[in-house]
Amino acid sequence: MLVNAVTRATTLTAFRTDGSAVDVGQAAVAPCSGEHLREVPPNLNLRIYSDLAAVEAEWRRFERVADCTAFQTFDWLATWQQHIGRRDGVRPAIAVGRYGDGETAFVLPLGVAPARSARRLCWLGQELCDYPAPLLAPDFSQRVTPDRFLAAWRRLQNQLQGDPLLRYDWIEFEKMPQTIGGQINPFTYLGVTPNASGVHLMQLGDDWEKFYAAKRSSATRRRDRAKLRHMSEYGEVRFVTASDADDARRTLEMLMEQKSRALACKGIADIFAPAGHREFYLDVASNPKTRHLVHISRVEIGTICAAANLGIVFGDCYYHVLASFDDDGEISHYGPGAFHLRELMAHAIGLGLKRFDFTIGDEPYKLDWSDTDLKLYDYVAAATWRGLPACWSSRVRRRIKRFIKQTPWVWRLVSQARSAIGSLSHPRPSQPPQSAD
Repeated sequence: MLVNAVTRATTLTAFRTDGSAVDVGQAAVAPCSGEHLREVPPNLNLRIYSDLAAVEAEWRRFERVADCTAFQTFDWLATWQQHIGRRDGVRPAIAVGRYGDGETAFVLPLGVAPARSARRLCWLGQELCDYPAPLLAPDFSQRVTPDRFLAAWRRLQNQLQGDPLLRYDWIEFEKMPQTIGGQINPFTYLGVTPNASGVHLMQLGDDWEKFYAAKRSSATRRRDRAKLRHMSEYGEVRFVTASDADDARRTLEMLMEQKSRALACKGIADIFAPAGHREFYLDVASNPKTRHLVHISRVEIGTICAAANLGIVFGDCYYHVLASFDDDGEISHYGPGAFHLRELMAHAIGLGLKRFDFTIGDEPYKLDWSDTDLKLYDYVAAATWRGLPACWSSRVRRRIKRFIKQTPWVWRLVSQARSAIGSLSHPRPSQPPQSAD
């Protein structure tokens, strides 16, 4: 028996910082053809905000109609700034472009991160954003040519460098998607390089059973049913959406414990260990004012939390952000994580969503389900001589990482070596032998 309880809620109270807006100047905007668009205003006005409160209202209005992802929402990035950015001394530099008639053309959620030797311009929250990117008006690519966007970008850089609080030595933009909605990401007009990882998405149907039958063979569905029967021998199997803030927090605590243990056994650094990371995820998961954005769920088998998930529901898409399963018990042999993933897909279809985004990474299960791929790009550039060493180091690191991940035999070797080290430092408890399905 499966139990599914779903709750939704409202908006997040933003973290507020001190700062003021500065004018950047104007860049010409390209006229566009087509009777469906009115006459294009001649200028694109730019303004920078270091105070999130000053831009909050416009940002929130714009994200409802703009081409963007869940990782560019005000709630996500304001929470990141509260728990991580402020702690690390990151100063927001939110650039808003407006057409001459006052309509918003884009929002660039940027930030300047301090360092001992070189200050870095980056996307706000880019370490915990799978797709750092601008928010674009739906008609942006029709109204602004690549050359004119680049001219506006140069003006923006000059103004940032003219402000002592926003001055930077180098630029590091990571994981930028090739497209945003149906538009080319204008930042790909820069000298970008491919990221080491890709993105995989899946178009959803209107009915889960029909969708499942189309995606999986009868033999695979039969094996899935057999594994579910095995799991039910340990207790009632339930898919549960967290019902309130306390439930969401408890579920995420279990997720982080399971995920940290799994990463340690693979020799991978704990993603929740850096300062502020746990607090960020717990706030996003348990704050009632973010429940419109976040979906926290788990699979219970008897009294055991066999799998857990943090997803984001935004627009017509379900984003599969964090997932874990209990890999220390006998139940793990029957795929509670895979069962949870199928229940999440069914849940997304039940909500009327059209896409399921597996987010960044090229894990085999993502390739197995997905039908759409999206390329990611990085951009690194020095702005002063102080930024040259950091820029060179970043480029070398990215090239090595991409070579490893894109060369199958090297990636297998590295993964095996890392897992061997992890298994020595974090041995798993012994398990009794299991019979095959």
